[in-house]
Parts: sequence; structure tokens; C-alpha cells
Amino acid sequence: SPPGLFLLTSFLLHMEEGHAIPTQLVCDKRLIQKYIKEVKSMENRTVHCQGLPTLSYPLVVPLVDFKLQDWKSKSNETKRREILCDLALLVGAVAGAQDQVTQKCGTTQLSQLNQHANSFLLLLQTFSWEAGPWEPGCSPRSMEEMNITSIFLTYRKLVQGKLHFFFSDLCK
Repeated sequence: SPPGLFLLTSFLLHMEEGHAIPTQLVCDKRLIQKYIKEVKSMENRTVHCQGLPTLSYPLVVPLVDFKLQDWKSKSNETKRREILCDLALLVGAVAGAQDQVTQKCGTTQLSQLNQHANSFLLLLQTFSWEAGPWEPGCSPRSMEEMNITSIFLTYRKLVQGKLHFFFSDLCK
């Protein structure tokens, strides 16, 4: 069973009926630590792939750094939408990298990254505090990358940063 399916199923099973807000599972710090550990492992395996090429054209990845004070001043819905934008752009970058990489080691790691990022994307699309569903088309801050490992680094920073703090905020 893919890890992304487990994540989505776990979250959906721990949702309060009538409210699309995750409960105990989001507050279990072990879960986010598990995903941080997994992305570090994917990143390390990618670094050790033999003959992994530089991309033939640049891919756009989100800039996921943030100032904690600014982050704390945002509503949970604003944070959720910002993370969704980052994840959508990242998933697009992963798809672009998958189109360019033919080496087995690289394609395997990119496929795993795609599953993980899509799981979080689907999860965050399932709950909202404001009226109206999330719609793609946002414009997060971004940059172009030619290195596959930078995509993994961006995802790790997103999970360790915005997602981690978002889940922490939900627990309060």
C-alpha cells in the first residue's frame, strides 16, 4: 500500500463527523516526524543515484521559506491555502522532472515524492474553514531549478516548516 494512501486514510478516519477538521492524528507529532524522516530518506537516496542528470530545462518550484512571526499572524485557512499553492506547484515540478528523468533510481524517488506530495494536497483540499472549495490558480513565490535534488529539498522544507507549524497550530 502506498504511504500516501495510508496518510490520507488515516486522516479521513480521524475526522470529526460533520466537520472537516482533523483531530487527534494531526496533533500526533510522531506522524509529521515520520514524513520528515521519509522525505530525508528519499532525498538521500536521490543524491546517491548514479548518473542522475541535470534537468534539460528548468522547473518552477515554490519558495517555501517564511518568517514565523508573519506565519503566526495568518488565519488557518490562509495558511492552508498557501500550503496548497506550494504543493500544487511542487507537484507540477515533480511531474516535469519525471518527464525528463529516465534513470530507474531517479524515477523511483520522484514517483514516491509525487505520491507523498499529492497525498498532502488531497488531504488539505478536504477541509476548509471558509465557504467555497479551494481552486487552483494561485501564484506562490517561486524560482526555477535545474537540479532534481532541489525539488526534494523544497518538499522537505515545506514539510518541516509550513506543514509542521500548520499542524501545530491546528492542535491549539
